[in-house]
Amino acid sequence: MNAELDLPLPEMTFGHNLIKLAHRDSGWQYQFDALHALKCVKNGPLTEGDGVVRVRHAEAWLKSRTDPNTQISMPETVPTKPFDWTYTTVYEGHGLETLSQPYPFVRANPTDPAHSIPMEELQRHDPILFYAQTLLFEDELHDNGSSSLLIRLRVMPGCIFLLARFTLRVDQVLFRTFDTRLYHSFSSSPPLVIKEVIGLEAPYDAVKQCLDDPDDLTPLTDSTFVANTLASFSPQEKQAGASTGWKGIGRKIEVATLQKVASPPE
Repeated sequence: MNAELDLPLPEMTFGHNLIKLAHRDSGWQYQFDALHALKCVKNGPLTEGDGVVRVRHAEAWLKSRTDPNTQISMPETVPTKPFDWTYTTVYEGHGLETLSQPYPFVRANPTDPAHSIPMEELQRHDPILFYAQTLLFEDELHDNGSSSLLIRLRVMPGCIFLLARFTLRVDQVLFRTFDTRLYHSFSSSPPLVIKEVIGLEAPYDAVKQCLDDPDDLTPLTDSTFVANTLASFSPQEKQAGASTGWKGIGRKIEVATLQKVASPPE
């Protein structure tokens, strides 16, 4: 995997972990895995839209580790192969094109209620017939925070729901999330898969101010708390993000309409 990606892997990379959805009647398949997620990490010099993140007080940190009275000059920096050290990924999963007839996602119709994920249904206490979660990667960013991508899947009597959540925390700098939600109702006709993608970020202090107890920073390590807090900000705050110019900020909803594959004639 390292050779194929040509970038340093996160400290914990679970290259064999994956979650794959398959619709038997149509042959549609959709997958989330570490390799394709890391392929969406910027490999090379970061440019406008990549959401460049720099550790706060990096220069002061380096100076604090040298004697202020020493005559030795500051260590020289050595150029290395550039890549996004935060492992920010805008990975939405990928389809497995094994059929002659693909099922592409297209922009949802905002006036069609069937083209939105019914959050009320997902918040009901329906029986969970199957649940799984898998971590694709995680990195502590040289003790400057955390970067991770976690996939959760649950099946209820009437639907299937998946949440892929990338969460980034750079201490004293910012928080960032990139969520992909997939929803399919078993009663939809024709079968419909809804995909909602949301990217959010905010300055570290803005999220910290939302803590119930300012002395307890534990919630800042909870991806659910971070995501809910970012979602609670005003539209103007969401658009501004953390002033990085990250292209991942925003929301889109797409749908894929599946069709039963005709059986070959006998």
